[in-house]
Amino acid sequence: MKYIKAQDVLPEKIVKIIQEYVDGEYLYVPRKIENLKHWGEKSGIKSSLKVRNREIYEKHTAGATINELAQKYYLSEKSIIKIISQGKQIYSKSLQNHLID
Repeated sequence: MKYIKAQDVLPEKIVKIIQEYVDGEYLYVPRKIENLKHWGEKSGIKSSLKVRNREIYEKHTAGATINELAQKYYLSEKSIIKIISQGKQIYSKSLQNHLID
């Protein structure tokens, strides 16, 4: 997010109205609801973490230990356990849906 000068984008009348409430301060203008982006969508980190977490889950189900995964991915054992637990919930539902179809 970058700063832009209000007088460069808003009519002078609107700038004067805003100055009645905020004078010489920074003002954040939030996005419209339809333009909101969730955490990690813009940078792509959300999808990267999703891929990484699925990989961790699959390696664990293939026999990798929690300690091995923690060392490989530079995460705590507690984080690995959490990822595996979430993976069980996500991927077991996915498997059930696949079997039903």
